[in-house]
Amino acid sequence: MHRQRTTFSRRMNRVFTHRANRVSKAIERQGIRATYELHDRLLSNRTSRERFDEAPPQLDDLQRGILAEVREQGYALRSFQDLVPDESHWAELLAERDRFVASTEADLAAGGEHVRVRPGKEFVVRLCSYGVELGPDDPWFRVASSRRLLDVANAYLEMWSKLEYVDVWYSVPQPGSAQRISSQRWHRDYNDKHLLKIFLYLVDVDENMGPFQYVAGSQPGGPYADAWAWRPLGQNYPTEEELESRIPAEAVRTFTGPAGSFLFCNTAGFHRGGFSTTKPRVLATATYSSPASLASLTVRSYTYTGALEELDPASRFALG
Repeated sequence: MHRQRTTFSRRMNRVFTHRANRVSKAIERQGIRATYELHDRLLSNRTSRERFDEAPPQLDDLQRGILAEVREQGYALRSFQDLVPDESHWAELLAERDRFVASTEADLAAGGEHVRVRPGKEFVVRLCSYGVELGPDDPWFRVASSRRLLDVANAYLEMWSKLEYVDVWYSVPQPGSAQRISSQRWHRDYNDKHLLKIFLYLVDVDENMGPFQYVAGSQPGGPYADAWAWRPLGQNYPTEEELESRIPAEAVRTFTGPAGSFLFCNTAGFHRGGFSTTKPRVLATATYSSPASLASLTVRSYTYTGALEELDPASRFALG
């Protein structure tokens, strides 16, 4: 397992100057990047690719369509009912949404001391965040961990993937004069180039509610992959003006739509969202990554509470 950080720069800071500490951090970052490449090419991902090659999933027409679109443009849009036609499951998700929204808004009205947020991203309240236990009784986890979605993720990554992160988000509306910060800005996710992320809108989302936006073709291998190209721990946050100078406006996709809109995308490509100035954007999300991910080997968001031994090998690999 490799790490997102080490004690090297901290030790240097105790002894040397701030300038020396900047050098130590740069050395540390280079070491982490080298470790990622080693795991991608020879260690973790090599075994995962071999397991996938031994038993590739058999996809239906809908799954193959999603796969083709994500490979070509970095994203694919479907409806929840296309993938999960069981109306009772949709009703369970909406019931979970309603409980989450009610508790979040009560907490925010009382001062927001108990909401789950991450430093620097206080505009997103999370149902789960990290360190939670999840299993088959959770309606969103049951969707994200299903073979129907896992097979798409594995086929896209061309290896057995890890279900790294599962959550439901509530984007807190911001003042109209506020500036975009953190993931509200254009960026590439830092932790892996082998990524498939899913977003399911649980409310209707219009252009003022922080809809997800994506630069089609900016995923690794796409025509805009070399614009602030992805690399491990990369700081890929160009300004809006810089991005507009290199990316044509017609490549930017804005995903407004009704509740039930289901988006698949590789977030190693440029994306942003969550900058709502009117009503809260509520969505469910999950991330599938390679075993070499800087996050999947270090900080998975949940512990699986079901019986791993009862799962098929690919599912056991994803959740274990």
